[in-house]
Amino acid sequence: MKIGVLRIGEADLTVATRIQENLAATFQKAKCIAITETLPVPEEAFVSRRKQYRSGVILNSVQEYAEKQATLKRILGVVDVDIFVPSLNFVFGEAKCPGKAALISLHRLKPEYYGQRPDVELFMERTEKEAVHELGHTFGLEHCSNPYCVMHFSNSIFDTDRKQNLLCSKCQKKLDDTWTTSG
Repeated sequence: MKIGVLRIGEADLTVATRIQENLAATFQKAKCIAITETLPVPEEAFVSRRKQYRSGVILNSVQEYAEKQATLKRILGVVDVDIFVPSLNFVFGEAKCPGKAALISLHRLKPEYYGQRPDVELFMERTEKEAVHELGHTFGLEHCSNPYCVMHFSNSIFDTDRKQNLLCSKCQKKLDDTWTTSG
């Protein structure tokens, strides 16, 4: 199975490459690749009154891209704009559950968004957690009640920082069962 990391808009290639490298640790039965092409951020995703982008619109463009890929079984879109779903102020990401497409936003994962000094390692740790979380959804994993499991819902950056970048044993078993049944 192959998982592709797809940049959308101005998402940094170095960040996408690091995400791709880090995904291999969790999804050991998959080959993770950084896709060289990029997609534009869909103009219709922008909501001017909120100064944010609807994640569902961007996720749909990732889904359309994924449907055209015969060799890639999952696509993780990486965007560097502030995203939201209508019922929430913001989201760090969104995914088809289960499905082939997932999306994360780098925007609120940066320490400087919260008035802190840039910290590349903290930023990359956060991106890895959110990437694994959203891809976990594509394999049918739901939100986990364990606050340290990567599948725990992040209502704020504090939740993201608290959880580990690993699946708890319960979620790992579900993922392993998915690999066994779907390959």
